[in-house]
Amino acid sequence: MADPAPRRGIPLRALIPNAVTVLALCFGLTGVRFAIGGEWEKAVGAILLAGVLDGIDGRIARLLKGTSRFGAELDSLSDVTAFGVAPALVLYLWALQHLPGRLGWVLALSHAIACALRLARFNAQIDAADQPHKKAGFLTGIPAPVGAGLTLAPLYVHFWLAPLEDTALRASVVAVTAPLVAFLMVSSLPSYSWGSLRLRPSWRLPALAGIGLFAGALFTNPWATLSLLTIAYTASLPLAVRAYARVKARVAAARLGSGAGDGIQPRA
Repeated sequence: MADPAPRRGIPLRALIPNAVTVLALCFGLTGVRFAIGGEWEKAVGAILLAGVLDGIDGRIARLLKGTSRFGAELDSLSDVTAFGVAPALVLYLWALQHLPGRLGWVLALSHAIACALRLARFNAQIDAADQPHKKAGFLTGIPAPVGAGLTLAPLYVHFWLAPLEDTALRASVVAVTAPLVAFLMVSSLPSYSWGSLRLRPSWRLPALAGIGLFAGALFTNPWATLSLLTIAYTASLPLAVRAYARVKARVAAARLGSGAGDGIQPRA
């Protein structure tokens, strides 16, 4: 009896991570819709939810063995929309439109352009072998979702503390933070990734307890928690630069000692 013909078509499991990516794109654009209506908390919440979905779509793809080049390209297009275009429009409508002339629009564009350039660099290097930061477990610059979260930080403070009713002050604050975050996205500075972090076994239970407390704080007082998280991440950037320099120096010393090998290897 002849073997049955192989089944053609795309397995359903391959569509699930792509569907999550599309949902992230939809939530990012929905944030713009809320911003147009002046519903600022919903606007920020929608973009943050897009960041959560973006963080799990790749893991779902690997879990279901549904990774593909199509998914990678779709993810980048979703990221530039949800974390580049959407935050830029939200910030423009909330604050930057009050700057004189067209300066506010230029600053809003700087965020969107920086996000697009970062993602283009990532796609161009996705198959490159010579990526010292990646080999050491670090990222080059800050990721697009993190960039969106940092550039929206003035809104967290606005929701948490006294509202920034003064439109001139609001615009001035965003005029400083938005270009700075845009620079961090396109910069070559190393930043922490999950692969660069190591936890001692004795810290496992305290870390789990900390995660539980963080989740409780996030649901109880989200804007205060996000404001403090933004400060903590910003403070970690110089620490990441120092940690990468140590890894680089350790690898250079090992190479001199062995007289062989090239490139930075991940930490044990």
